[in-house]
Amino acid sequence: MAPKLAAEFVGTLWLTLGGCGSAVLAAAFPEVGIGLLGVSFAFGLTVLTMAYAIGHVSGCHLNPAVTLGLVAGGRFKAAEAVPYIVAQVLGAIAGAYILYAIASGKPGFEVGGFAANGFDAHSPGGYSMNAALICEFVMTFFFLVIILGATHGRAPAGFAPIAIGLGLTLIHLISIPVTNTSVNPARSTGPALIVGGWALQQLWLFWVAPIVGAVVAGIVSRSLWPDDTTLIEGR
Repeated sequence: MAPKLAAEFVGTLWLTLGGCGSAVLAAAFPEVGIGLLGVSFAFGLTVLTMAYAIGHVSGCHLNPAVTLGLVAGGRFKAAEAVPYIVAQVLGAIAGAYILYAIASGKPGFEVGGFAANGFDAHSPGGYSMNAALICEFVMTFFFLVIILGATHGRAPAGFAPIAIGLGLTLIHLISIPVTNTSVNPARSTGPALIVGGWALQQLWLFWVAPIVGAVVAGIVSRSLWPDDTTLIEGR
């Protein structure tokens, strides 16, 4: 298990540092800011690159919701779920604090939102809690459908990381205005610890909605692909 957990730690650190880092450091940088489109691709690219780098080691979950969705779909061993989730959360926290160390090196730095997820007054577009719940549930549901389908035993070999990375990009393009896009409880936890206050108070939604959406997708996948027994756990 040690190499798998190390891979999940490093991979989730990279996802948080790369994705949230693009939002904190580059999204609105004067004149050459990457904007919403750039941040969306940054998150997708972190998953795509890590899927090729560590997919053969741990399966490259990088996300507690993904891990639990794979368990629900019979594609991952339930006994390994908790250690994976712990490694993912620790990796996200490490990534957030590395990002903080970099960002705080600029004169006049203020934490602000720090790419944390939120709803109501803390939603980028002012969306309600109900809208955030629905959005996070639906987006994570379809993220798991993409993962489970792309990694099916009869899917084209070697292309799953591309489909999954682009799927996460599309999810961000849709939902950044609503919640800043979570679909990943670990990614939400790292920045929330930096911001504190409202971000920690609203963090529950970004655990509950993604996990429920992922588990429902895993259950539904048993009907969509009843013959698939491919485990997503690396080697």
